[in-house]
Amino acid sequence: MNHSAFFEPYQFKSLNLKNRFVMAPMTRLASPDGVPGQQVAEYYGRRAAADVGLIITEGTVIDRPASKNEKDIPNFYGDAALAGWKKVVDLVHANKGSIAPQIWHTGDAPGMSGWMPPAAKEHPGTMTVADIEATIAAFAKAAKAAKDLGFNAAELHGAHGYLIDYFMWDQSNPRTDAYGGKTVRERTRFAVDVIKAVRAAVGEDFTLILRLSQFKSSDYNAKIANTPAEMEEWILPLADAGVDIFHASQRRFWEPEFEGSDLNFAGWIKKVSGHPTITVGSVGLANDVMKSFGGETSNTSTNFQELERRLTRGDFDLVAVGRSILQDPHWVQKFRDGKFDEMKPFEAASMAKYY
Repeated sequence: MNHSAFFEPYQFKSLNLKNRFVMAPMTRLASPDGVPGQQVAEYYGRRAAADVGLIITEGTVIDRPASKNEKDIPNFYGDAALAGWKKVVDLVHANKGSIAPQIWHTGDAPGMSGWMPPAAKEHPGTMTVADIEATIAAFAKAAKAAKDLGFNAAELHGAHGYLIDYFMWDQSNPRTDAYGGKTVRERTRFAVDVIKAVRAAVGEDFTLILRLSQFKSSDYNAKIANTPAEMEEWILPLADAGVDIFHASQRRFWEPEFEGSDLNFAGWIKKVSGHPTITVGSVGLANDVMKSFGGETSNTSTNFQELERRLTRGDFDLVAVGRSILQDPHWVQKFRDGKFDEMKPFEAASMAKYY
């Protein structure tokens, strides 16, 4: 392998990265009542010190009564939570890293503990237009807070069955007004309005990332776009609204998205939009993430040559790694130094740790 492709610097608007590796967002449930503490700052600081190019934080929620489905998911609003995130940013920057928050609304997706929010869960079928407008404003306010705190970019979570995603999927959006519709282009209206509001709040020079997926957490076979033509109808309105980089989530990065081409999800989005993309999905591991939630340990995998082939071909620009970097903060350095035999299998117990 020629490792150099992974360690070329990457610059885009407010991002100036030392390499092409991204720490994928991973929910940790370790911010009591939504306020990130010192251990959160140290957790991200360790990854920055170990040469992760860009850190995308765990999902953080907007200021809506039912924006989270677990009590200890961190907030991205309120003085106490934002002060905690300021400490995170400062430590990551002190360790010469770059960081973006992932900004969330979990919709009516179930949590794992049985905890319920203080208000009724929000869903495309239950939200009034006033609810939608307030939610759009809350996304914009959170993104502006990210910029003001000194984050290098912000990511909107539009994947995996959470609120933005559920507006776009025909199986979960029953609306017949302007926020529904029979076509995927029509159903992007909510996402487009969120993106436009965020762009207006943060300005043109702040990098905005959008995470998308075809699959849902409960349905690996779900698809928003069944064909390349539907992919265009889905992606182009989002790009036109102001997305800079698309974060394309799939179970296994090496799997083709459509028949007749070996392009993966990130490759197709880049082809359709012309925008930079991040690929993610079982990089360096044999099992996908949902099996880890089920308690399985995942052995390391030697799929790096395929990853390199796709990166050097230009299918995507950045590579997100989740569980491997959760298991081992020094994973990127081991990759750089060719110490593949020192890479640790992902242990399911790490899902419950914060280190």
